[in-house]
Amino acid sequence: MRVESMEHDMRDFSSFFEECERAPRLNELAGFFGATAAGRSGNPIKQPHVDRRLLGGDRLLDRFILLHERRRGPFDQHYHASIPYRLEEECRLGHAILRYGQGMSAPLTLYSLGTAEGTMARTISELAEGRVESLSCSPNVENYQSFMAYGDPPHATFFLGPFHHLRKDLLRTRREFTKFASGFDIVFEDTTFQMYSPNRPDQIEFVSQHLKDDGLFFFVEKFKNRDIDEYQRRELQKDHGFKARFFGPTDIIEKKVAVLTVMNRNEVTLAEMSDAVKRRFQHCFVTWNSGNFCTLVASNSLSNIERFMSGLIAPAIPGEYVYADIPNRLHSQTT
Repeated sequence: MRVESMEHDMRDFSSFFEECERAPRLNELAGFFGATAAGRSGNPIKQPHVDRRLLGGDRLLDRFILLHERRRGPFDQHYHASIPYRLEEECRLGHAILRYGQGMSAPLTLYSLGTAEGTMARTISELAEGRVESLSCSPNVENYQSFMAYGDPPHATFFLGPFHHLRKDLLRTRREFTKFASGFDIVFEDTTFQMYSPNRPDQIEFVSQHLKDDGLFFFVEKFKNRDIDEYQRRELQKDHGFKARFFGPTDIIEKKVAVLTVMNRNEVTLAEMSDAVKRRFQHCFVTWNSGNFCTLVASNSLSNIERFMSGLIAPAIPGEYVYADIPNRLHSQTT
């Protein structure tokens, strides 16, 4: 594994960085993300709230939900109102990460990649009281301002910049990041790669250099479907069965034209994602599904995946939005 780490350090990522600089996220979609993060547009008619009927009783989960609700920013409100039961999934994952960290001898390190205000990572760190050190990143100053609006937390850090600007030399040299220089136990990519390009192999390779050899890499993404009609059917279900509770029909259409048509070009299928993940990780599981969206967890340590999933409560989502058996092994290799 150390050899792989050295190969990461020696690889020339310059063409990948150029690709990222040209990406929609930093160019044609920059206005949308800035305005939404500032609360100037994209506001739902009403704020989404966790449907507690879908979650079992658990004191740690209750504490997570309450604090998470107090820490949310404008982009959170838009995001959680846009994807069916994504808010419940965020609370489910945050709760599971807290439980996973309880079984570790040293503080868990978490990198939340591109998750707007970094609310999930910050909430985890606050509740863990020193047992989880987290780093969140976003290129939007509006998200950083939302993060700092609740004070500067002692165990949660924010990097203002796109994910490809967070390079290993920065983690080694900037004082506030040196605690992460030896790598992260968990990397969490939240619908970020699909805003840049469909180049999952290079995206995963670049980011995985920040992950410890036995760490967990989570992906929350929207996936293409080779059956276009099925893909569209799930989109209609999302828009009319869920988003219509929070947005007017004009807002839904305008976002589809301004954002989703661009984003869709950068989506990949689950099969393509599996091929990309296989290049770096021996094991990968699908742990959540909502229409065209899935949560994946990958690692070279099957025992760590199994330990994480043992603390993961059942998906909190009505069955009509689920199109996959959960959990589902996407791939597993033996060495």
